[in-house]
Amino acid sequence: MGRRLQSDYAVLAADVNDLLPELHRANLSAPSRLVHQYAALLTHAYRAADAIADKFGYYDLSARIIDLMRDTAELSGDALLAGSAAYVRGEVYFASQDLEAGGRMLTAAADKIRVSASETAAATYGTLHMRAAVMAARAGSALRARDHIQEAQQAAQQVNEGVHLGTAFGPPSVRIHQLALAVELGDVGAALRLASGWIPPTTMPAERRSHFYIDLGRAFHLADQPDRVLRAFREAGRIAPEHVREHPQVIDVVDHLELTTRGDLRDAFRGFAAGLVKPQGRSAFGP
Repeated sequence: MGRRLQSDYAVLAADVNDLLPELHRANLSAPSRLVHQYAALLTHAYRAADAIADKFGYYDLSARIIDLMRDTAELSGDALLAGSAAYVRGEVYFASQDLEAGGRMLTAAADKIRVSASETAAATYGTLHMRAAVMAARAGSALRARDHIQEAQQAAQQVNEGVHLGTAFGPPSVRIHQLALAVELGDVGAALRLASGWIPPTTMPAERRSHFYIDLGRAFHLADQPDRVLRAFREAGRIAPEHVREHPQVIDVVDHLELTTRGDLRDAFRGFAAGLVKPQGRSAFGP
């Protein structure tokens, strides 16, 4: 889990390759009293495998892994782990651009959770609405996005920022998603206000912190401030280089600015672009 949250994909791929066969064997041979426990461990391992597949653009493979993750989460008997699997399943809807259906799926999963039951329950509920908010914003529905992020904010009041069932959640995570919503909706003023005078705590996982700077760079792009785009993307890359180097939104912005800027700034974007890798494994779900 830690490797995934820190965007350490190269090491994670090697670890998962060794771990999955062992967990499958353990799950098949486990005594009945341990089946739920092994199913939960296998769910987390599948999530790590999916992070690699999704990151490198193998969306068909990602969708298959997510199906397996959903099955093992159900087998674990842990309703909150099943909710966490639904959060990950949202990737399929992002990849296929079926955002309306994805939002309904996430909302239905959140509706099964009693928020007051525990901090983990509140965090799981909040993460589902946080992701649904981004889906709604990407679909152009500002009202639905606002409703979802408000649900996430209320849940975050019951949660200390941290990693809950494999997902970072808490007030700072919600704020980072608010920035993402503003960018998706093209509200540059709101995006820059959210980022003004605030940076994500260094205790947050690297991947989540780098998202803040990626979306900040996208906001500066909308504001036609390419020098600040470069600074934000460089900071994101410093925090989580493996996350940034193949991030499609970073690639799109850098490709555009490499063509439209001039002089030293163009050279700087060309140099930054040289460190990016465009995923080759596009599938039927790819953009």
